[in-house]
Amino acid sequence: MKPQNNNLDHCQEILGYQFINKDILVLALTHSSVAPTRSQSNERMEFLGDAILGMTVCCELYETYPESLEGEMTRVKSLVVSRQICAEITEEMHLSDFLHLGKGMGNQVGLPTSVSAAVLESVIGAIYLDGGVEPARQFILKHIRPHIESAMASEHQQNYKAMLQQHVQQQWGTTPIYYLLDEKGPDHNKCFEVGVSVGGKHFPSAWGQCKKDAEQKAAYQALQKMGIEE
Repeated sequence: MKPQNNNLDHCQEILGYQFINKDILVLALTHSSVAPTRSQSNERMEFLGDAILGMTVCCELYETYPESLEGEMTRVKSLVVSRQICAEITEEMHLSDFLHLGKGMGNQVGLPTSVSAAVLESVIGAIYLDGGVEPARQFILKHIRPHIESAMASEHQQNYKAMLQQHVQQQWGTTPIYYLLDEKGPDHNKCFEVGVSVGGKHFPSAWGQCKKDAEQKAAYQALQKMGIEE
């Protein structure tokens, strides 16, 4: 039994997108537990939507946060496209209410996270197939941007190197330079001392269990000296 037209209309209102071909939306809402074959379920559309979601988030991170390095963007992207976040968005929008499920699935109190997440991805794929890249991008960013901003804020609170680089670039148009001063201990348990300079000014060095850890600590100390981090 396919979703009724009034349910489809309500679903489109929630999505903020009107489908030219409503059959695409019906397919996006058809779970494999009720489809005659898996190719007639939303699984293929989920695959497509997952790729579009990832691409959109990567572009948003690249364009909106020019100071962020590859590792930082990778961590944020992995978080915001995770099943947990996708499932949260699905539940916030009540998209699962429109999902066409088999009897066994429909009797459950709550949907598994993987199923809820898949609904969002399949809907993204459906919007792309029906309207193209731009409507899909707008839909994704409307719901995912707050999660990106939250993740970036959290990342910057912990990533003192990123904080220092952003501040230095904005204030002086240059970048911090990190340099290894010393290392101690056996190969399997070394400690490293790293210093950082900005525009020729040297800040206190720091020790760490690895070079990256020492760099983070050195960046933190530089931020303290600049009065940026308490």
